[in-house]
Amino acid sequence: MINADMLTDIFSAGATIFYGVSLFFVLKNLFDHSQVSDKLVFSIAGVAIVFHAGALGSSILAFEGQNMSILAVASIVSWIIATMLTVALPRFAIATLLPVVYGFALFAVVGLWLVPSSYITHFETHPEVLIHICLALSAYSTMVIAAFYAIQLWIIDKRLKSKKLNLALSPLPPLLTVEKQLFQLVLAGVILLTLSLATGFFFLEDMFAQGKAHKAILSLAAWSLYSYLLWRHYSRGVRIKIAVQFTISGAILLTLAYFGSRLVSEILIH
Repeated sequence: MINADMLTDIFSAGATIFYGVSLFFVLKNLFDHSQVSDKLVFSIAGVAIVFHAGALGSSILAFEGQNMSILAVASIVSWIIATMLTVALPRFAIATLLPVVYGFALFAVVGLWLVPSSYITHFETHPEVLIHICLALSAYSTMVIAAFYAIQLWIIDKRLKSKKLNLALSPLPPLLTVEKQLFQLVLAGVILLTLSLATGFFFLEDMFAQGKAHKAILSLAAWSLYSYLLWRHYSRGVRIKIAVQFTISGAILLTLAYFGSRLVSEILIH
């Protein structure tokens, strides 16, 4: 008879193996200029994502209530990012981002698997809170991907200006393609973040309570930063350096909002 712990072990081991294989192939493509097909990477990563989902389910639902420890939330975020970018693989310029994404997902799975931690909540009594959290995590994941894009955009721009980028041999995508997709991601993230904040104000009575106010304030600051960036981009254009700085700064603010206090209380103190 397979119990919950064995299921967690099976799913976590499967996710770790298939993320590792996916990581190997994307690195091989980048550094050895191999021609491992996107379909193969997509298939292997898809299996990893399925195992990862199973590991999340068995870990989060293994208690009376739902385990939303900081490691569980980080694993959820890594799963969302890996899923979004794997699905987007045929259409978006993300080949150079995949090593970071699959590496992050691999370590998140291993961390949740090997470092037991718990932070029990009860979404069954407050389903509206679950809606808010899903929107918040989706917004954060989208903005983290946008931050990855911003770093990639900065690298391409810097190499083009220094004339060190051989467009024929480099695995890096065209500058204008990355810039366009960056602002598409920021726009999608702002929509999700707006919905997250709106549901928070509507559903959460203690959103500005002591110990929680920093989350709302930092999230609002990030929303303002992203919104200004979009307004400036669509109204008069924005330099790449400014776009990169704003995108990464917003992601840092959201990281502090979502993980700052939990990191201190769950990891550093306990």
